[in-house]
Amino acid sequence: MKKYTKYLIAGAIAFMLAFVLSLKSAPAQEAARFDFHVRNDFFAGFSGNMELLDRGMAACEKALAENPKNPEALVWHGAGLYFKGGQAMQHGDQQAGMPMIQKGIAEMDRAVELAPDNIGVRIPRGAVLLTAAQFTPPQFGKPLVERGISDYQRSFDLQKTRLMEMGSHPRGELLSGLALGNAYLGNTDKAEEFFLKLKETNPNSPYSKRADKWLQAKTLSPAESRCIGCHVPGK
Repeated sequence: MKKYTKYLIAGAIAFMLAFVLSLKSAPAQEAARFDFHVRNDFFAGFSGNMELLDRGMAACEKALAENPKNPEALVWHGAGLYFKGGQAMQHGDQQAGMPMIQKGIAEMDRAVELAPDNIGVRIPRGAVLLTAAQFTPPQFGKPLVERGISDYQRSFDLQKTRLMEMGSHPRGELLSGLALGNAYLGNTDKAEEFFLKLKETNPNSPYSKRADKWLQAKTLSPAESRCIGCHVPGK
């Protein structure tokens, strides 16, 4: 479980950071974006600062008290619960950890139900679930991947006409997630489609090398599937 928590931080959270920073909005929308108010606390918390994580969670809880249907507050709060549950599991407290993980997933699912076309909701849930599935038995991991893929696919569909306007990291991770997730589910043709697009949109890069390796071997090791260029915020 220690390894699981390490990869959750280094994979899902770094991609969430890269992706939310890449989202474009009008100035008025930028000022109103909920993630601007909490993301630094959450990323610091996911890096080990529990005081700041608790502050971020409290901000979400305040927003949800004012509006229980605030989808961005729900998805961030759910991600925080999932992380805290993983921490409890890491320390052997399944009785406390599992309910937090389950509630975290439920909150993230509810957020997507409320705002299915909000990339700022889709990407946090998808990043957490796709990463978590790598360290979960297949019978439990498959439903997580299916939901995570639905998030990445919807995010891709909403942005496919301006894909090249995204940064190379969020674009590469989005396409990698779609390719690897479909490969996990046995959708080989779909996986190949996204690996080829990964090569096309990220030529002469670690992403194109990843795509070449999968296209040749039709498999990648967990280490080769991790977020490329990830870092733990604050390190």
